[in-house]
Amino acid sequence: MKVKEGFEMQVVCGEHIIIPAGAENVDFSKIISLNPTAAYLWENVAKKESFSVEDMVELLLAEYEVEREIALEDCNLIAETWKEMGLVQD
Repeated sequence: MKVKEGFEMQVVCGEHIIIPAGAENVDFSKIISLNPTAAYLWENVAKKESFSVEDMVELLLAEYEVEREIALEDCNLIAETWKEMGLVQD
């Protein structure tokens, strides 16, 4: 997977949000709020040329005290949600 071009994370009033970048992409109905864990993942995977769910799992395991099985379930859910929202592509 990789993060699609044209999206960036910003912190607004203490909330991490994903917004379309560039004037031609501004559509405030497409602002996506991330919890701190999802924001941590986004910040790290957005820098990569590509990433996998397993890469996301490894990020969670390195940062949080969580069991691998739970991290895998959460990362699969986050990845699917990001795909459905059009934020990432295979």
